[in-house]
Amino acid sequence: MPWIVGVSGASGTPYAAAVLRALLAGGESVDLVVSRASRLTLLDETGISFRDAHWRDDLRNWLARGADGKPDTFDVDVDSDAVRYWAAGDLAAGPSSGSYATKGMLIVPASTACVAGVALGLSKDLLQRAASVTLKERRTLVVAVRETPLSGQTLRHLVALDDAGASVVPASPAFYAGATHIQDLVDFVAGRVLDAAGVAHGLYRRWKGELGGGARPA
Repeated sequence: MPWIVGVSGASGTPYAAAVLRALLAGGESVDLVVSRASRLTLLDETGISFRDAHWRDDLRNWLARGADGKPDTFDVDVDSDAVRYWAAGDLAAGPSSGSYATKGMLIVPASTACVAGVALGLSKDLLQRAASVTLKERRTLVVAVRETPLSGQTLRHLVALDDAGASVVPASPAFYAGATHIQDLVDFVAGRVLDAAGVAHGLYRRWKGELGGGARPA
């Protein structure tokens, strides 16, 4: 069964790329939903235009870039059946139904508009609909919210998601794990998202209870 990965319009497309790379490297299959707003963010942050008709080429180009938006040494296979793409406007897509079997859904990054839509059950696009289905089916939902400061309204929406069974993971990089590059900070957040989903990875150095030589707890 696949993991649904939803990418909303918040800043932080490198977080999504890191999660996608780790899932595929770990042998997981992915159903990808990229919101319309996130395409504008992706263009701003990487220069990549994500197109429905050429999504494999655009995804390959995106995942081959580091957190600075420049080409890196990542080697990710997006040509296999492990990756399936669904257009955000396709409300008849598989993830819109509870009978479509998935392991759960990761929304990374999650904008405040996306958080509100999921918390209120608006289902205005496939991303929100898939999240609502994930909640009603009692499957794992991880929401990596990326905004600061957070308004009271957004905080209430996040509490509502927590009450509904979702895991709220703020995109808050930590500095105790020996980060020396921007990508290290991105990978830490991506790793915490995967931790919340129970997916094994090696994206960051974990705390082992030894002061002075290891990473401290989150």
